[in-house]
Amino acid sequence: MPTSLRRAQIAFCLLMMVFLIGPTFAVIPLSFSSASFLSYPLPGFSLQWYEKILQPQPWMSSLLNSLIIGLGATFVATIIGTLAALGLARGHLPARSTILAVVISPMIVPVVISGVGMYFFFAKLGLVASFSGLILAHAVLGVPFVVITVTATLKNLDACLVRAAASLGASPLHAFRTVTLPLIAPGVISGALFAFVFSFDEVVVALFISGPGQRTLPRQMFDGLRDNIDPSILAMSTLLVIISIVLMGGGALAQKRAAANRASVR
Repeated sequence: MPTSLRRAQIAFCLLMMVFLIGPTFAVIPLSFSSASFLSYPLPGFSLQWYEKILQPQPWMSSLLNSLIIGLGATFVATIIGTLAALGLARGHLPARSTILAVVISPMIVPVVISGVGMYFFFAKLGLVASFSGLILAHAVLGVPFVVITVTATLKNLDACLVRAAASLGASPLHAFRTVTLPLIAPGVISGALFAFVFSFDEVVVALFISGPGQRTLPRQMFDGLRDNIDPSILAMSTLLVIISIVLMGGGALAQKRAAANRASVR
């Protein structure tokens, strides 16, 4: 490839990265503003907005609610999604395409429709305005992410290893725990991270299902933007960007280690 063409490709990729990521990082300088409103250039630097979001109300309580709901939804979605992917991986499963379409439908259907449907369904079960209802709602929306990542990992799984474990006397559960699960761990971890990030960032379903006691962080930010733009929202947004970067780095590190383990086994 000519050097000029390669440089042009690199320059284009850098421009696209700035175009996509630039607006996200634009909030970081504003979060250190000493002004009581959003303005450029900054009149001065201050940590007052970070001090504000560290107060128990409303930011820390909302952050705690988001963590509780996100971790609970991730746990449920990871288990259900992994089991669903294992079932869909069976070649003789009847109506496999139809079942797969139903499983990933929460990813396709607009979130507003899902929120309305969940509200009326959970209202009959008494799950509206409860942590359990919001955890189940986010778990339903997170299952498709786990199914897709685990299914992609299962395509590279050598079924002979599982049969070899069974021939040596391992039960199906023991073979899954000692052979299958370690090999598909990158897909499971990636799916769990996607499910957690989606739950942590979701606001539409939270508006329908949650009550005053289950106010999540995205809902608190949405209400703050609707009422008045407080620079403390930008401080919390900066922390969310850092959390996202850490999660992405953790997922990449887990995949790198899994690839190194597979290479050492071979």
